[in-house]
Amino acid sequence: MMELLIGTLVTLAVGRYIFKGYSATGVLLSGGLLLLVITALMGKAVLPASVTSTGHAATDVFEYVRFLLVDRGGGLGMLIMVLCGFAGYMSHIGANTILVKLASKPLGVIKSPYILLVAAYLVACAMSLAVSSATGLGVLLMATLFPLMVNMGISRGAAAAVCASPAAIILSPTSGDVVLAAQAANMELIDFAFKLTLPISLTAIAAMAVTHFFWQRYLDGKSGEHNAPVAPSDLVTDAPGFYAILPFTPIIGVLLFDGKLGPKLEIVTIIVICLVLTALLELARKRNGRELLDGLQVCWRSMADAFAGVVMLLVGAGVFAQGLMGLGFIANLLDLAQSFGTGGIVIMLMLVVITTLAAFTTGSGNAPFYAFVELIPHLATSLGVNPAYLVIPMLQASNLGRTISPVSGVVVACAGMGNLSPFEVVKRTSLPVAVGLLVVILATQIMVPA
Repeated sequence: MMELLIGTLVTLAVGRYIFKGYSATGVLLSGGLLLLVITALMGKAVLPASVTSTGHAATDVFEYVRFLLVDRGGGLGMLIMVLCGFAGYMSHIGANTILVKLASKPLGVIKSPYILLVAAYLVACAMSLAVSSATGLGVLLMATLFPLMVNMGISRGAAAAVCASPAAIILSPTSGDVVLAAQAANMELIDFAFKLTLPISLTAIAAMAVTHFFWQRYLDGKSGEHNAPVAPSDLVTDAPGFYAILPFTPIIGVLLFDGKLGPKLEIVTIIVICLVLTALLELARKRNGRELLDGLQVCWRSMADAFAGVVMLLVGAGVFAQGLMGLGFIANLLDLAQSFGTGGIVIMLMLVVITTLAAFTTGSGNAPFYAFVELIPHLATSLGVNPAYLVIPMLQASNLGRTISPVSGVVVACAGMGNLSPFEVVKRTSLPVAVGLLVVILATQIMVPA
């Protein structure tokens, strides 16, 4: 239990300093390095199994930082940088401006920006069927939907919360988590996904959408943050009307190049294609190669800003998460869950709480779920309960817990791209997530036989 105590104390200290206004990147990186040093002093493995050790615990601490710089910088980090560059270029050529100008007329009939917010949230949830990565979906929405929401009068905090939360509830019936959960529940994937998981997910999404409406309006009123819609008369651009579709070409590309209608392409590849097509349109419109290349500098500078503001924050969060996991924080939570032997509903609630806590502290939805799902067959047999009754709430709790974690990739990325504190985004997602989790538990009680 010493590991659990150390992890909790360091987590509280990290949260305290971030709340006091210290650099989130520096605090997370410092806290993570401290945890990794403690892990090494305790004789535990510093690196995950996927990373080759240097042979010395002391240098393994810094080897993991190198690994994350390469991994996050070249994978997820590259996605974030390219999307930020694309968004910056869309603003430079006037595509975002013409989009807002055209959208403001029909959407101006809707007086409440919070109705628009709910509509945006439901669209974002539907997008989770096409983009399986929570962070990938978040940064895609921040690059495409976020500017539109802000210009239509939705506050930056509320708009970022919408982009960070659509993957909080699992919709895709073929995601890896659902497949693994179906195996643990000893059910056919089709029956598990469509007859049990999907109805519960849709119910929770509806409840979260309503909660977003009232919660974001309340927080905006409390903070005094009122973002007036941009008046069409204030929008000046020489961009043609059809440029309004350009900010959404990455979303269209994701839907087209999914391996069914055409070749399956990675999001970065799709963004590069969209950027090249946009540049060709600009060249045809202005017929000035020098001006085109100068304009693309905006894209490259936006990518550099994204590395400093978002990717390094992700590296710090990753070091902190590995520090907790290497220390044995997750393993101790697992032992805690196994130490209780009682009724089905109590065990189900306990698994939900522990999974949510593990996802919150590590910022990962997969790690706690993959660790705890192995318990389900044993617990279900010993308690005489339906394994699906235990696994479905735990499956959703792992994703919901990630959405309120200030160190999760999706929260960090959305906060960085929105120029907000991760804790501001967490505050904005906290009540919708709590309501979603409560609905999942209640719906499981009603829809899944114990």
